[in-house]
Amino acid sequence: MATVSSFSNNYLTLKSTYDPKIGDSIAINGTCLTVVRKTPGTFTVELSPETQKTIAMENLRGKVHMEPAMQLSDRLEGHIVQGHIDTIGKITKIEKRTNATDYHIKIPKKFMKYIIPKGSIAVDGISLTVNDVYDETFRLTIIPHTLQNTLFADYKLGTRVNIETDMFARYLYHMFSKEKTVSWDMIDSIMASY
Repeated sequence: MATVSSFSNNYLTLKSTYDPKIGDSIAINGTCLTVVRKTPGTFTVELSPETQKTIAMENLRGKVHMEPAMQLSDRLEGHIVQGHIDTIGKITKIEKRTNATDYHIKIPKKFMKYIIPKGSIAVDGISLTVNDVYDETFRLTIIPHTLQNTLFADYKLGTRVNIETDMFARYLYHMFSKEKTVSWDMIDSIMASY
């Protein structure tokens, strides 16, 4: 986590014990940004007009999720997240369960084709597994550990969140929407590249 110190003239300054280098990629609430300035205890990233148009800007205050980019030498586990926000989602339902909490999130219908049951999704940079997919919403189940260590505990009905859909679903949809036929050789070739 980091704390927003200021946001002015497209520059977001954050307080953190993490000490990045100038030029490092770092995700803030799931959005991949570049470190452009540093002072002791803070660093600054710049937001382009495109980024500001795409993300939930109102959440760039108080505490934010922060994640440095993975290095090629790092251990790969869990889901692959790029920090490329597709759209903004809105929390429409919160249901407490015995040892978890379900969150239903609505997104624009045109992005639903990238949401797959038991597939991955990133919500404000938190990599999660989708439980159910409906017409315009999907359901996530958040365990207590995730609730205690992320901003999910602060989310209310109507909270807007940054959504990054499953990278592989986006790629496959884009590739196959341009192809007239799909062969097993094509599928084998795609799978072999991962």
